[in-house]
Amino acid sequence: MANTTNGTTDGGGAEEIEAGRERWQRRYDAARKRDTDFTSLSGRRLEPVYGPPPGSEVPGFERIGWPGEFPFTRGLYPTGYRGRAWTIRQFAGFGNARQTNERYKMILASGGGGLSVAFDMPTLMGHDSDSPHALGEVGHCGVAIDSVADMDLLFEGIPLGEVTTSMTISGPAVPAFCMYLVAAERQGADIGILNGTLQTDIFKEYIAQKEWLYPPEPQLRLIGDLMEYCAENIPAYKPLSVSGYHIREAGATAAQELAYTLADGFGYVELGLSRGMDVDTFAPGLSFFFDAHIDFFEEIAKFRAARRIWARWMRDVYGAETEKAQWLRFHTQTAGVSLTAQQPYNNVVRTAVEALSAVLGGTNSLHTNALDETLALPTEQAAEIALRTQQVIMEETGVINVADPLGGSWYVESLTDEIEAEAERIFAHIRHMGGGDDVEHAIGPMTSGILAGIENGYFGSEIAESAFQYQQALEKGEKRIVGVNRHTATVSGELDILRIGHEVEREQRRVLAERREARDGAAVERTLAALLEGVRSGGNLVPLIMDAARVEATLGEICATMGEEFGTYTEAPRF
Repeated sequence: MANTTNGTTDGGGAEEIEAGRERWQRRYDAARKRDTDFTSLSGRRLEPVYGPPPGSEVPGFERIGWPGEFPFTRGLYPTGYRGRAWTIRQFAGFGNARQTNERYKMILASGGGGLSVAFDMPTLMGHDSDSPHALGEVGHCGVAIDSVADMDLLFEGIPLGEVTTSMTISGPAVPAFCMYLVAAERQGADIGILNGTLQTDIFKEYIAQKEWLYPPEPQLRLIGDLMEYCAENIPAYKPLSVSGYHIREAGATAAQELAYTLADGFGYVELGLSRGMDVDTFAPGLSFFFDAHIDFFEEIAKFRAARRIWARWMRDVYGAETEKAQWLRFHTQTAGVSLTAQQPYNNVVRTAVEALSAVLGGTNSLHTNALDETLALPTEQAAEIALRTQQVIMEETGVINVADPLGGSWYVESLTDEIEAEAERIFAHIRHMGGGDDVEHAIGPMTSGILAGIENGYFGSEIAESAFQYQQALEKGEKRIVGVNRHTATVSGELDILRIGHEVEREQRRVLAERREARDGAAVERTLAALLEGVRSGGNLVPLIMDAARVEATLGEICATMGEEFGTYTEAPRF
């Protein structure tokens, strides 16, 4: 039976395949392409996409399809990267806002296409730099942001209305985002046209990274408020980047990373629907963040399966009708956990291979890790090498000339099918933990299953078991890492690494004290009181948090005010 949703026709018969090729050709011809050379190094003319020879029958071809067509296995756009290459979005942040601002300007001047903010641990946990909890941690794993004044410095000379900005932060994501909006206001930007991504994904914090502020329900309320606010006021901005990266870094397999991440995404879709939002309006504001690990073909298959699963569930389960609501757009970062302190120059090779897998898998933006990140924050030279790695792939290898060049490979298609099937089994188990369709759900069946899995330790135990099995394989020599358990002799010496001195913390605390003294204390107290009332009354909190940010209320003060009502969350110990 034919399915003509989004103009596609199911089936692997010769007529259906040829009809699909013709549809793709029409869309390709109508699309804008980059003005560049699309020939091989030897001058050979390359087709923009390859498929079965005319007249061929390929059973199940509708699961592979053509670029730009449901189920988007081969990519979201008919042109692939001929229309637009991926965004080079290097993740950076260290010390104070002024130091990080200098690094951002270096990245942009060297060809970076967007920014990605790394925050230090106190900021990630909603603490100010002068908090006892921040002692010894200020500026060490990212940039310290205490108030909008720091955001002003962070983006000084960088027009926020023109540069897309991603922020990797979950627990205090909404207050940090509000400070970003106020900084854009102070630049004179129209916040309605801002474009970028906020991670916000709290499920993965309970599952893997463990950086939360409040219990799950209040955190979901904040996320729902953010989704509504962005859908109504900043339509191009993506308020939710659902992160599998940290799940994979904790030890999950490729299939677990994929399944847990997409399940989290389905949970946020259910959250939007539970608030009465239109799925075709809010779903385009969801994006994803995946790990590109070292097993080259498995990673490519994971990315292709992710697009196919998401499109099918969005259409068939959640009722999304538009293509944009069915699209899975994702950022990729090469695997930090694959980097080794031993023979660190090998990390350049690992990063290049991982980045290539992300590109062949169709990533929309990419961060490449620096060779020294397993030891410290990247030096300027290491950061430049990481950036140049992407540029070599983009400018020299020719891999961006053809959409989904591995599509139709027996190996890649089989891997794609296997990973998809394993993910579907995991989805079924998660829904079962939440009671499935047999019970009433406050938000939805996948959300109930995720919350149950967080409480009963399902996710943590599954990831721990996968990590344990891999470590055993390493120790037995069944899995190999060059420089660690194979080819350990080396002539390499120690690296010069970037060190964050104690003076960064002392200076940040001094500046923060001056800001507290100079601001209008009564305005701060008034806006924080209004925020607390808003928490208790149930209204949308984003405008109230922006009001507090405008008068230089600090991140710690805003988070603590909401915490008076929301409370705290402690994970149950398990052995």
